[in-house]
Amino acid sequence: MKYLCFIVFLVIVIAQSYLGVEAASSNGFVSRNGVQFILNGKPFYANGFNAYWLAYEATDPATRFKITNVFQNATSHGLTIARTWGFRDGALYRALQTAPGSYDEQTFQGLDFVIAEAKRVGIKLIIPLVNNWDDYGGKKQYVDWARSKGEKVSSIDDFYRNPLVKQFYKNHVKTMVNRVNTFTKVAYKDEPAIMAWQLMNEPRCGSDRSGKTLMAWINEMALYVKSVDPNHLLSTGHEGFYGDSSPQRKNTLNPVSANRVGADFIANHNIDAIDFASMHCGTDLWLPKLNQNSRLDFIRKWLAGHIEDAQSILKKPLILAEFGLGTDTPGYTLANRDTVFTTTYDIIYASAQKGGPAAGALFWELISDGMSNFAGPSSIILSDKSSTVNIISEQSRKLGLIGGK
Repeated sequence: MKYLCFIVFLVIVIAQSYLGVEAASSNGFVSRNGVQFILNGKPFYANGFNAYWLAYEATDPATRFKITNVFQNATSHGLTIARTWGFRDGALYRALQTAPGSYDEQTFQGLDFVIAEAKRVGIKLIIPLVNNWDDYGGKKQYVDWARSKGEKVSSIDDFYRNPLVKQFYKNHVKTMVNRVNTFTKVAYKDEPAIMAWQLMNEPRCGSDRSGKTLMAWINEMALYVKSVDPNHLLSTGHEGFYGDSSPQRKNTLNPVSANRVGADFIANHNIDAIDFASMHCGTDLWLPKLNQNSRLDFIRKWLAGHIEDAQSILKKPLILAEFGLGTDTPGYTLANRDTVFTTTYDIIYASAQKGGPAAGALFWELISDGMSNFAGPSSIILSDKSSTVNIISEQSRKLGLIGGK
């Protein structure tokens, strides 16, 4: 019998080694000290990815293998952070929140599974709590819910102003952090596999370009999230657009369209309840007509400006939470995509190597094998063994050497 137990133990150890599981090095809460993330007393620099679809696919037990596969492939390439949606609102197939305060238990169990699998393989999760966009419900759905209850709301930006809508959001936050995972039996607010919450995916308020409306909402909601979950890090989900608090950056770095969205990278992150700065770099979406050289020039200046401001003004870590290059970008080639990844990663690594605030970059987006229904212009499958995948693996290796691994 003792030999059988030993064999079982040996199989588990080998399996964990094969899957890249390092429980001892990944089971703590990520915290911050100045401009650095800290995990188990050591600096935490990490390469990562976006996979918004995780909870959707995990809702059906028959397709949960896709989550297992994508996490195992990710860890085998050194990836340690996944960003995924903590929302799906309204009358949608596999909605999470079907009405204010009403949740589909099967969908919630899908998110439970995602968190449990992330914990098992040593991946940390960043979870936005609502969407700026109409996709998957978003702030429009919250405003529609309020209108259906007799509230006089006329704009989707009433999401930030209307007291009932704000209460709907707080109720969602409270439900999320107090959820007890059906697999791990641990409340989300006590789960170290969750690295951080984001208030919103890409917050914007175009009806108030001064930035005051969005600033007031971030202030209120950041304090609320911290009041119900003091364990986890919190950020905004910001794209990184500059506002009136930094006019020079606004005039020299922002894409022109960004000056109409009421966001302010410095002001929105420069409050105590926000633990780290978030930014995106979507040159293919913001500036699709740029040629490759101009695109790379924008990336270098965009990242350098934000890294400098995170170091000198915010004095907080910085995560590049979305970047990539879609195949639908005019003039796209694989070589161009590789150069975008290399340029981005080199800037992140240069900051991390000297103990700076750039803690990692999360590419958009990772899908698993056989997921053609989720394939988009920026989708990457690690098993394709493309040149881009090699670049991703090398960045993971380099960051791992200077981090706490």
